[in-house]
Amino acid sequence: MAIRERTKYAGVYHRESQERNFKGKPDVCLDITYKLGGKKIWEKVGWLSEGYTEKLASDIRAERVRSMRHGEELPRQKKKAPYFKDAWKKYEAWAEKNKAREGRDDVSLYRNCLEASLAEKRLDEISSFELERLKSSLLKKEIKRATVTGEVRTLSPATVKHCLVLIRQIYNKAVAWGMYKGPNPVRGVKMPSLQNQRDRFLSHEEANRLLGVLGAMRTPGLHDMALLGLHTGLRAGEIFNLKGYDLDFQNDEIRISDPKNKTTRHAYMTGAVKDMFARRTPAKPEDLVFPNTNGNKIVAISKQFREIIEQLGFNDGVSDRRQRVTFHTLRHTFASWLAMQGESIITLKEMLGHKSTNMTERYSHLIPDHKRRAAARLEDIFNGNGKVAGVEVAK
Repeated sequence: MAIRERTKYAGVYHRESQERNFKGKPDVCLDITYKLGGKKIWEKVGWLSEGYTEKLASDIRAERVRSMRHGEELPRQKKKAPYFKDAWKKYEAWAEKNKAREGRDDVSLYRNCLEASLAEKRLDEISSFELERLKSSLLKKEIKRATVTGEVRTLSPATVKHCLVLIRQIYNKAVAWGMYKGPNPVRGVKMPSLQNQRDRFLSHEEANRLLGVLGAMRTPGLHDMALLGLHTGLRAGEIFNLKGYDLDFQNDEIRISDPKNKTTRHAYMTGAVKDMFARRTPAKPEDLVFPNTNGNKIVAISKQFREIIEQLGFNDGVSDRRQRVTFHTLRHTFASWLAMQGESIITLKEMLGHKSTNMTERYSHLIPDHKRRAAARLEDIFNGNGKVAGVEVAK
């Protein structure tokens, strides 16, 4: 807490911010003090950046004194806003019961990106300006990758956007739960621009090499999950959630009941996937298909997968994270292979579980050159070599 210093106006104090700047200098907060019922009262007036001055603070104090002298009521003392950490605790309990992966992704974002900067601040003390500074800081934040090389990289714009979205959700819930009545500062923050579409996908030869190495491991779990990713396009979280009753061998279908977009869909078993599931079907329908060594749900792909990718050299010389091979690349590979064999965007959308075709359109450049063929057919018609909708073209 910055030290209050007297100004030339009676009962008016100022304190310099250690975090806010205004016109190239530390921003200054103005406070006033007066006595009410024999008790000394401190009241925050506002910041220079908000248009408050020492003279205006003095006028506000004079109005408070005048009101007390004439027996008038002072503006009711506002109840202090909760600390961000208190709003987070309630949000965390809610997320555990209502969000995917029991809210573990949000817990990771809070602890690694938000707690140090925001936990000890009250909700009404966090401004859009401060969140802009936090966004800039996070975009420069270096983290160590969990790879055999220990590579250091910065947070991605997508991760920083997730942080801002989490802050926005915490404020919205605090308002809905009656904890807070002020504005949501995230509304004044520009979200980072995202350029995180993955272009890299595996060739059939690379996929076979990967499965071969994974299959040679003592435990087949990683191999079977990778096979499932390549043949069905399931996300890692969807694989972790699979239970015995999700496997329909009669119709060769897999039910994905807790997907990212919350809409249940079905994937289809290839012969290899069906054989793999036949070996893995749990004894009880409610048991997990891919439990960890303790029989509980897996929460992340083993670091062994990343190490094997490095050993295979798939990421040698690749610094752009969009081109690096990860477990999610298997889903991207599945979609790319479908596009290259001529499946429609609508088919890809349904098989990938996208809510709209916006995400699926990224694969359109891989679909065989149907647009060029369409243009060629149109040219034939204009040259008098065809029909339009079954009608002879006039010559």
